Amino acid sequence: MSRIGKLPVSLPQGVSVQVAGAAIQVKGPKGTLLTPLPGGITAKVEGGSVVLARRNDDRRQRALHGMARAILANAVKGVSALWTRDLDIQGIGYRAVVSGKNVEFALGYSHPVHYPIPEGITITVAQQTRVQVSGADRQKVGQVAAEIRALKPPEPYKGKGIRYVDEVIKKKVGKTGA
Repeated sequence: MSRIGKLPVSLPQGVSVQVAGAAIQVKGPKGTLLTPLPGGITAKVEGGSVVLARRNDDRRQRALHGMARAILANAVKGVSALWTRDLDIQGIGYRAVVSGKNVEFALGYSHPVHYPIPEGITITVAQQTRVQVSGADRQKVGQVAAEIRALKPPEPYKGKGIRYVDEVIKKKVGKTGA
């Protein structure tokens, strides 16, 4: 039996789950998410938790069982307490400003870089060099944070660019000069 898949997903206060065919709808105070169920995986709401079961014990079903449970647990956590990802902008003159439905970045290019904020995601700029991406969908939050980081990845000599707050950049030595 899958070690992760067999664990029940407990539902916090204010979160409700409805099983509808091949999908699970998770509603909470921070939003609503629709989580797909792979073929052969069934879900039952029992008391204050959701239990997932699989049809048989072959290798693919075991893998899907654990994956479906992890995705459901991420959705439950996302609708009760939002997922967040913090980014740090380093470099002289590098900054970010939220203007309407766009984030405007000054990243050392000859022009400002505009990034449209996707639906279901909130981007806040506390300081000019600290960007926080938050939302209920963990995959979407990670994807948006990765797209923002890809606008100007940190370079290995001075470390200038956009990086995750917990990311460590290994710096190269560079030229020594005579």
